[in-house]
Amino acid sequence: MRLAVYPGSFDPVTNGHIDILEKSSKIFDEIIVAVIHNVTKKALFSLDERVKLIEESTRHLSNVRVDAFSGLLANYLEDKQACAIIRGLRTVTDFEYEMHMAMMNKKLIPNIDTMFFMSDSQYTFISSSAVKEAALLGGDVGSLVPPVVKTGLEEKMMNDG
Repeated sequence: MRLAVYPGSFDPVTNGHIDILEKSSKIFDEIIVAVIHNVTKKALFSLDERVKLIEESTRHLSNVRVDAFSGLLANYLEDKQACAIIRGLRTVTDFEYEMHMAMMNKKLIPNIDTMFFMSDSQYTFISSSAVKEAALLGGDVGSLVPPVVKTGLEEKMMNDG
């Protein structure tokens, strides 16, 4: 079985992330969206909230499941017996950063490859941080995120604002 892991903070998950999952789900038997608990970043959504939002947003993809983890990705990949890491690319800048990460991961776990998937052009400008900023400033981000995420962002704005 070809199991791949799509790691990230996904705070929040965007339509760009879903696009990458839709593309990669056609290639792998199973994909784990591995939501990273990053202690250096202040998240808008809790880890549990992010997992739930991704689960709701990927219901249409039967071979995608969501998990949370902290620690070294290499250890997580070996524990899950993954064969690949999935990464999305929007721009050349993304590629430069992701290439360095892929080379480091290859050094740590030589038997696991990183597979890059290009975003559709309509998603190249979308990032979780830009979505959060727009939402915090009252912008309509409904076309940038799955409906459940739009609702979650609206609830956060009402409760925090």
